[in-house]
Amino acid sequence: MNETLVAIENLSVRFDGRTVVDRVNLALHRGDIITIIGPNGAGKTTLIKAILGIQAATSGRIMRAKGLVIGYVPQHLHLESTLPLSVKRFMQLSGQPLARCISALERTGVSHLLEASVHHLSGGEQQRLLLARALVRKPDLLVLDEPAQGVDINGQAALYDLIRQLRDELNCGVIMISHDLHLVMAATDKVICLNQHVCCSGYPADISHDPAFIETFGRPVAESLAVYHHHHNHSHDLHGNVVGSGPSRSVTGHDESHAERQEGCQHEHH
Repeated sequence: MNETLVAIENLSVRFDGRTVVDRVNLALHRGDIITIIGPNGAGKTTLIKAILGIQAATSGRIMRAKGLVIGYVPQHLHLESTLPLSVKRFMQLSGQPLARCISALERTGVSHLLEASVHHLSGGEQQRLLLARALVRKPDLLVLDEPAQGVDINGQAALYDLIRQLRDELNCGVIMISHDLHLVMAATDKVICLNQHVCCSGYPADISHDPAFIETFGRPVAESLAVYHHHHNHSHDLHGNVVGSGPSRSVTGHDESHAERQEGCQHEHH
């Protein structure tokens, strides 16, 4: 059995008497990709912060593997707009050697931006920079909060594919928050539907038909997986543009234009 990186038992977090995370149990093993989904205010980011150790639990406990190295990719890059900061300098602030920083940038496809201003990067470039910053420490666990935020749909698919490749290369665990149901349900090994408590969890193909999932998100998303599950002989750049050409075929039989019209519902749970 793969090494357990994080184990959570009956974790609860309360703010001002209000329960934000309620008796959550979770185990993440090396090699796993686990995605947390749920409506706004469901406690997803609070749970992630507890795993990172920056949010104290009200009750329950979190056990982390000895010597666990965590790489964190936040949802946004928050920097003072008047502060001049190049990609090179931003990476060097990690305290790691420049050669390792450049290697991480190369792996995420943005090493050509080494001297560029961080403030002038596109959404996709920023996310790949943040991912490179997380990789520079060679983490056992990657924690990502909405990694495809601000990235167009083709760029999202490429980014999730990169995350899977990095999982394989580093033999690390991955836990991420996402609202991109039409992509992430195909890019993950296990899904946890959170709405303060765990509504349901399991393999993507199974959970999309779970009554608790349907109650929260409105309908199964099986058809919308086509946008990620397809075979092709081209690749995409940081902005989602096609590099190379060739026929593309979805394994579900839907063409890509149909798949791109499918949107993951984000209805609030009542």
